[in-house]
Amino acid sequence: QVQLVESGGGLVQAGGSLRLSCAASGRTFSSYEMGWFRQAPGKEREFVAAIRGSGTITYYADSVKGRFTISRDNAKNTVYLQMNSLKPEDTAVYYCAGREAGTRTYDDWGQGTQVTVSS
Repeated sequence: QVQLVESGGGLVQAGGSLRLSCAASGRTFSSYEMGWFRQAPGKEREFVAAIRGSGTITYYADSVKGRFTISRDNAKNTVYLQMNSLKPEDTAVYYCAGREAGTRTYDDWGQGTQVTVSS
């Protein structure tokens, strides 16, 4: 199990950029697949991006492909989400999540960080 703490959210104008960070505690971080999810008001939580433990394999939702980049630094136990060309529809609470390699569900979640994109 890992504990996750997100940071980097805020208010930005449409077309702008933000970088979210997720710091993890625990000695097995490099074996965890990490993901970013988001939840907008009145909507269900949705997948945004994920990265395998090695950092070489990534996955993206179609809605963010080409605009967002997920990365990780296993030496710092941190995963990042670089968000460019932000749109008002990207406004949501963004959550970091982790799961052990080979498991199907994300069991570890952060508290979330608010991202607001103004038009």
